[in-house]
Amino acid sequence: MSKRQITGTVIKKAGDKTATILVERRVLHPRYHKTVKRFKKYLIHDEKNDIHVGDSVTAIECRPLSKTKSFRLLEILKRGEAV
Repeated sequence: MSKRQITGTVIKKAGDKTATILVERRVLHPRYHKTVKRFKKYLIHDEKNDIHVGDSVTAIECRPLSKTKSFRLLEILKRGEAV
């Protein structure tokens, strides 16, 4: 079984070596047949602490690292705006 990969935007640096990313997907509404956005937040593990808020990243599923963290950083797709 292959591991899931998710792509999202970093919205928060949550402690040491942890970041929160927001994953957006578009689905068709069952009644109104209009495309709507659905969002979900994931905690990901960043071993080198090199991602910042606003970056677009890809994460891959791994063993549970904590109660809510089961993804680790795979690559940084695009750097965000420096604040």
